[in-house]
Amino acid sequence: MTASEAKLIRHDWNHEEVQALFSQPFNDLIFQAQTSHRLFFDANTVQVSTLLSIKTGACPEDCKYCPQSNRYDTGLEKETLLAVQKVLEEAEAAKESGATRFCMGAAWRSPKARDMGYVLDMVRGVKDMGMETCMTLGMLGSEQAQQLADAGLDYYNHNLDTSREYYCDIITTRSYEDRLSTLSNVRAAGMKVCSGGIVGMGEKEKDRIGLLRELANMEVHPESVPINMLVRVEGTPLEVGEDVDPFDFIRTIAVARIMMPASHVRLSAGREDMNDQMQSLAYLAGANSIFYGEKLLTTPNPTANKDMELFDRLGIKPEKYQAQRCSEKDEQVLMEQVEEARNDAFFYDASR
Repeated sequence: MTASEAKLIRHDWNHEEVQALFSQPFNDLIFQAQTSHRLFFDANTVQVSTLLSIKTGACPEDCKYCPQSNRYDTGLEKETLLAVQKVLEEAEAAKESGATRFCMGAAWRSPKARDMGYVLDMVRGVKDMGMETCMTLGMLGSEQAQQLADAGLDYYNHNLDTSREYYCDIITTRSYEDRLSTLSNVRAAGMKVCSGGIVGMGEKEKDRIGLLRELANMEVHPESVPINMLVRVEGTPLEVGEDVDPFDFIRTIAVARIMMPASHVRLSAGREDMNDQMQSLAYLAGANSIFYGEKLLTTPNPTANKDMELFDRLGIKPEKYQAQRCSEKDEQVLMEQVEEARNDAFFYDASR
């Protein structure tokens, strides 16, 4: 990271500053987000991951949005931990379809000792294929995190979901501090952090601000920040409610991009309910990562062909290994644009 880029990486956002970002005229906010995005990434590449549920259902947690909780009758068929070979076959198919990262999710409160050997073999097998690896297994202790890191796990996903203040309205079986502790263990073990939240659970804008502040004020920003749009599932407490306004969702993407400019911002759950125009706006606002395939754990996702068709129409290409950086000349031009924007209404300046 260059010195000029480092100036844009902050860990001290306050509520008023983030509120000012959300309050900007929509066009100004998108302009600022796109300007920040181009400093760190090729604006026309998107990182493509595939997510596989390696153990489905029977989770003891009470997350109100989740069909995998054993507290709700959602008709979900419960499945035991998949065999290692089956997981590796799915990873190979994902690689052939263009995915560069393979993510594996298990509906656990935390992994048990008897399951860790299988999980570690999955990580090693996927790494041997030349793919990045990611897992979400619930809470991790420091020893479990180190085992996963030693096996070669690149990313660990553990979402904060929402703000501290709203969290207890959504989940009561584990605390906010439990989640932060897992992320701390992941970081200490040397893995990259994947952490974001869900929009549309009845939260207010102040809660979206709180979530993004929590993520952006970490000592190191999460390398991947999934922004999910709630998928309402019959049988869960959140099956009925007011859907989030599409522009409010796009604003959340844009503010995440501005606050964490060097992170991949993932357009995650809820894409099945977004039309092409909304997804295109999300990419313009700085989203540069997606899950690829027909299902995200247990919820629908656009098919791979549909994603590639939209990419072709937009001139977007899947990211190969890491985002292509700007040339030094382009970087200088963009930094000059940022400085000009800071003096304009387009770019919020906290010193004003």
